[in-house]
Amino acid sequence: MKTLYLLRHAKSDWDDPRLADHDRPLSARGHRAAATMANYWTARKGGPPRPDLVVCSTATRARATLEIVAAAWGTNLPPTTFDRSIYLCGEELLLDRVKALPEQVGAALFVGHNPDFQLLARDLCGRGEAGLRQSLATKLPTCSFVEITVPDGMNWRDLSWGSCTLSGFIRPRDLEER
Repeated sequence: MKTLYLLRHAKSDWDDPRLADHDRPLSARGHRAAATMANYWTARKGGPPRPDLVVCSTATRARATLEIVAAAWGTNLPPTTFDRSIYLCGEELLLDRVKALPEQVGAALFVGHNPDFQLLARDLCGRGEAGLRQSLATKLPTCSFVEITVPDGMNWRDLSWGSCTLSGFIRPRDLEER
């Protein structure tokens, strides 16, 4: 069974209006949310997700988010590729990128942007707990983590809308309320 993890970048800083969108850093709130997610990954049942591959947007805020949450892996960092093509590409092209994953990859983590991540997760997941799916369809806040299970025997290249199960959806505020 294959697993697709999505991590939306943490909150970015808008203080410098001269910066291009791609180059915006994390805000103080974004740093806190990413640290909260790293702590959650470390403490969660089964430990942090163990992707065979991480695909991260080249945007500064996505890279910074990954750098912070990667603390949960300690020194066992998974192979990582930085891919500009997933920067605000649209859900169809994002799905194409997921479908192009090597078949030997059993689990992949993508770190990137909305609205692409929310739409991809919403439209891929035809199954899963209804309340969780409704929450995801309503909003994918910054630094939220989504776990999508691909049906047994299905290859990445065979993914289609509605074919997967939403197995998890955690927002930083869910963790702060505990």
